[in-house]
Amino acid sequence: MGPEKTILGIDPGTQLLGFGVIRAVGKKASYVDMGILDLRKEKDAYSKLRAIHECISEVCKSYHPDELAIESPFYGKNAQVVLKLGRAQGAAIIAALQGGVASVTEYAPRKAKEAIVGNGAASKEQVQMMLEKTLGVTLESRHLDATDALAIALCHHYQNVNPLASAKGKAGWEKFLQEHPDRVKK
Repeated sequence: MGPEKTILGIDPGTQLLGFGVIRAVGKKASYVDMGILDLRKEKDAYSKLRAIHECISEVCKSYHPDELAIESPFYGKNAQVVLKLGRAQGAAIIAALQGGVASVTEYAPRKAKEAIVGNGAASKEQVQMMLEKTLGVTLESRHLDATDALAIALCHHYQNVNPLASAKGKAGWEKFLQEHPDRVKK
């Protein structure tokens, strides 16, 4: 069936940060928890970074994730926004690494949406609906940043169990054949 692992997904933000936790056993994933950290009440950028670090540290203490999947900052027109998102992402990554996470993987927002819905331009509501069907849970609409984080965690799981997913420069069949030489008929 495969080893059990806990995956923490994070949708970093400077106003709202979403996190989602799934447990994966073999090819099956199940919902564990999700939530949001509301940063709008923090007085300055540095208070926000401290709050992110504290929140993710607590999530790691509670669930002991093995792997972190985090949304990469998207390239926008405003460099300041990308810089702020990068800082939020960095605070979350450091907290997770200090909390014992063994590996960190970044995913573009479109990649996660494509993995869950099949459409990289899917709406947050479409992602939520598909997560509900896939994980067999009911999710609240007010947690759309958390459902994005859950989608990132599930996207990471799909990448881990798909033998044709690209990893470390070896893509598709080449990687599969190297990892499964016994499956090649001569």
